[in-house]
Amino acid sequence: MQKYAKELLGALRSVIDSPVCELDYNNTFELLVAVILSAQCTDKRVNMVTPELFAKYPTVQDLAMADASEVERIIRPCGTFRIKAKNIINASKMIVNEMQGVVPQDMDKLTSLPGVGRKTASVVLAVGYNIPAMPVDTHILRVANRLGIVSSDDPKVVEDKLKEVFDKKDWIELHHLILLFGRYHCKAIGYRCEGCKLQHLCNYKGKSK
Repeated sequence: MQKYAKELLGALRSVIDSPVCELDYNNTFELLVAVILSAQCTDKRVNMVTPELFAKYPTVQDLAMADASEVERIIRPCGTFRIKAKNIINASKMIVNEMQGVVPQDMDKLTSLPGVGRKTASVVLAVGYNIPAMPVDTHILRVANRLGIVSSDDPKVVEDKLKEVFDKKDWIELHHLILLFGRYHCKAIGYRCEGCKLQHLCNYKGKSK
């Protein structure tokens, strides 16, 4: 499996030029908020909304005291805006009141925040703090299954398998590589396998021609 992992990593690198997070943010708190907003929403849409949000509420303290209706107005294009506004404000309050105003570098503490699941927490750890983690979103779930790395719809099972197969030092880069490959190449629909540099590594029975 080590040989396969090395070959797959090389193939992904040849396809994805810039394996980085596509959310815009200036600090770890902004990243946390952006990832919360990205649930069932595109990064492009989130990036259109966050400039106004962070201009009006530049600090975690500001968002902790924010008016919910105003936050809802700003983030409405991201969908499920009432729930997201409530979670963002309550998470901000917890960070201010219980975490000295600092986004924690700990999975358990992060997932104790409203609106923060394991995937969101993993993004904060990996992208915000450069701590090895393997966030699993719909793109990574789909690609990992198509490639035959794992056969499961459970994000935790996929996360554990990817961590098992690939070296810890590569987790953060791999997360970006697989996510972007799924977002722009191996899409849920409208994908084309012809000419794909990963075709020889792929076990997907629904390959297109």
